[in-house]
Amino acid sequence: MSCTENYFALQKELAELAPDGSVKLLPVSKTVSADVIRELYDAGVREFAENRIEVLNPKSEILPEDIVWHFIGRLQSNKVRKILKVAKVIHSVDSVELVERISRIAGEEKCTPEIYLEISVSGEECKGGFPVDRAIELARAAVNAPNIKLTGLMTMAPLEADAAECRKVFSGLRECRDKIEAELNVKLPGLSMGMSNDWREAVACGSTLIRVGSSIFHKE
Repeated sequence: MSCTENYFALQKELAELAPDGSVKLLPVSKTVSADVIRELYDAGVREFAENRIEVLNPKSEILPEDIVWHFIGRLQSNKVRKILKVAKVIHSVDSVELVERISRIAGEEKCTPEIYLEISVSGEECKGGFPVDRAIELARAAVNAPNIKLTGLMTMAPLEADAAECRKVFSGLRECRDKIEAELNVKLPGLSMGMSNDWREAVACGSTLIRVGSSIFHKE
């Protein structure tokens, strides 16, 4: 099957699990060429995710300008300006310092990026993310920062986790979001959680955006 066929097959399954259309399927195109991305673009897809600015920039320069790029990789503070020139959505904001830097540079670049706060629910040291027990601290900084739009929270389950453990992590992020909304009196509609191997568990736990790469671009 082509990547386009894989994409729409996933969309069909997603529609069966979330018939209200509340969950977005975001193709993670980090391993494929601009030509492959264009195939999905020509089929009507307008949002894609990348995890390295060195890969994102060359692709964005030769692909249509109306693509909405999401940045999902570890965000280094010295690359914030480069990313803000291309990406409209950032999923990996994991420190107060990064919130403040994005806010300042966004003001200078006259843009208002959407951001997701990356929260470490599983506690894995190898993954990024702000500690879940201090998430309110990061959320408060983001709510008070100008020039950014706080959309919601993001997390990843452990790579080898079984379905039950994935659901525990994803439910933990949803509960964290609910606590933040109650304490800060804000609305955070977005939960960016779920990838190729665990997106079904994520949807069951309230995900609003699943980040899928291999099931679209490398499915046998």
